[in-house]
Amino acid sequence: MMHFVNREQELAALEDWWSRPDAGIALLWGRRRVGKTALAQRFAEGRRTLFHTASSRPPADELEAVSRLAVATIDTGLRDLAARPFTDWIDALETLAESARQEPLLLVLDEFPELLKSAGELEGVLRAVWDRVRDRTGLRILLCGSATRVMEKIQEERAPLYGRADLRLLLHPFRPHEAAAMLGGLDPADRALVWGLVGGVPLYLEWWNTGTSIEDNLTRLVCTPGGRLLTEGAFVLATEGTSGDLSRQVLSAIASGRTRYNEIESAVRTPPARVLESLVELRLVERVVPVTEDPRRTRRRIYRIADNFLAFWLGVVERYRAEIERGLGRSILDVLRADLDDHLGSRWEEAFRMHLRRMAADGALGRDVVAVGPFWGTGRDPGEIDAVVLAGRSRTAILVGEAKWAHRVDGRRTSVALERKSAALRLREGHLEFAVCAREEVTGEGSFLRITATDIFG
Repeated sequence: MMHFVNREQELAALEDWWSRPDAGIALLWGRRRVGKTALAQRFAEGRRTLFHTASSRPPADELEAVSRLAVATIDTGLRDLAARPFTDWIDALETLAESARQEPLLLVLDEFPELLKSAGELEGVLRAVWDRVRDRTGLRILLCGSATRVMEKIQEERAPLYGRADLRLLLHPFRPHEAAAMLGGLDPADRALVWGLVGGVPLYLEWWNTGTSIEDNLTRLVCTPGGRLLTEGAFVLATEGTSGDLSRQVLSAIASGRTRYNEIESAVRTPPARVLESLVELRLVERVVPVTEDPRRTRRRIYRIADNFLAFWLGVVERYRAEIERGLGRSILDVLRADLDDHLGSRWEEAFRMHLRRMAADGALGRDVVAVGPFWGTGRDPGEIDAVVLAGRSRTAILVGEAKWAHRVDGRRTSVALERKSAALRLREGHLEFAVCAREEVTGEGSFLRITATDIFG
């Protein structure tokens, strides 16, 4: 059983939904492994619940499984569900709704997209039944799913359930300070490394043994034939619908550092626009623009692998995967370990930006912060800045920062470099603050903001 941590806001949203007298249907979705089932199970604790996980079985088998669960959950009067299981979804939903007239009942349909594969009419049935019974039942229906496209299509205007969901909850991976709660046995610098490799996916964090060394974990999870992280990347790509050759080529190109459209096009030798759009919709790739630009209008954009683990798997692990499966894992370990510093730099920068956003939300960076993001200029000296904080309607730059994946950083020297780079910011007015981020220590005299892994992951 996975150790359950965090998710306070999501649980509060579900509790609020449950407490509404007119509530009925809620949607919970997110990528695989992100903890949807664990969240639904935690929310269901102490409630009368029928929790069904679909698995692409024939419709009659799915209904029989729901019937068996109902035998132990509800009182159907004279009907023997073991002998006479539900005949269809109308029968099932109406029976459950009737059983919830006096006492509330939570119906969880986990992996709902799998149900739709065998019962494509279920969306329409849910709408029809719910519209008939909603004023006379305490039934609450939670629909969960990992197939992002399907779960979002359910919410489109022409979909049968459009407008019927009282709560729509997209579950994201843990942010750095949230992931730290699952890595309590490590010092903050090592927590930063683990998050940079596996991101905020709870299951991957659970796989990491905080009682042993980084090398031991990499040996067990990556450098051993059949290792969990060694095989997980291929599983993610297959289950997210990205196993096609062109999608894989585009992802690999981005993971190898080809982040601009023309670079990706050159690598895959065909226009990648449609594939990129699909990968962005799946939240496997994100489109990044300078924080000072309007993303709706600018053509100045780069692409990055959104998920830390997939970036690690595509950018580092995959090149060694075949030889690890042939038994060379222990020999490859030192080489793979040496690759990590180059790989983790951009992930550390993103952790830095996420921390600044958290500070801004807490009011620690002043009033009216409206954006935190990277910046790069044009020309021979693009003036790249890891983080720029904008404030007010004028989107004025009030802070610029740099994060280095190094144990110690000279903060004074870095601040001087930031001062030079910030000249390219057109939206800079008056006094500008500086922030410098290192894994363990920021040295040097000065009034700049010092941030370390202890602040981000402590």
